[in-house]
Amino acid sequence: MSVCTGLRSLALISASACCALTVAGTAAHADTGADEKALLKGSTTASYFWDDASGRAGDTGLPASGKPMQKGLAASPSWPLMTEGYVIYKGKKLPFFVGDRGPGEPSSRGVMLDLDAKTFADLTGGTFNSDTLGVDGNGGMGHIDVDYVITKWGDGPGRKGRPVPFSTGAWAD
Repeated sequence: MSVCTGLRSLALISASACCALTVAGTAAHADTGADEKALLKGSTTASYFWDDASGRAGDTGLPASGKPMQKGLAASPSWPLMTEGYVIYKGKKLPFFVGDRGPGEPSSRGVMLDLDAKTFADLTGGTFNSDTLGVDGNGGMGHIDVDYVITKWGDGPGRKGRPVPFSTGAWAD
């Protein structure tokens, strides 16, 4: 065996070992990190909204956080603004951040999370309709039962912990 071939073989073996350790190390770290990041877990009923500040479909304008309406922006009646997490519906997992307040009155009936219409459409197999600001093609679902996981509490106004109805005023804490 020549020196060049031997060095090439050694390099390939080293690279393979390094990749194997990296893959194994990454999987173990990702599993532990997911457990450590769960600050709160629960279930609730979720609805959807889309405020594009046009006044169409009863929207109220710019979300309370000042962030523009976007996929992943959710409204909570009590969690601090800029809280982050994810929802799970029928095995689909999508991220969200609290960028607005709501739902209002429905929160008194257990609807504690208002997802943006694009996320809601992805979860339910529908499509976002930019003309109506609604969701089409999901069988008319407007409310779904979701599991939620909070991974980071925001530093904006609101209350950490289980969500409570808008009428409690926890959104201003």
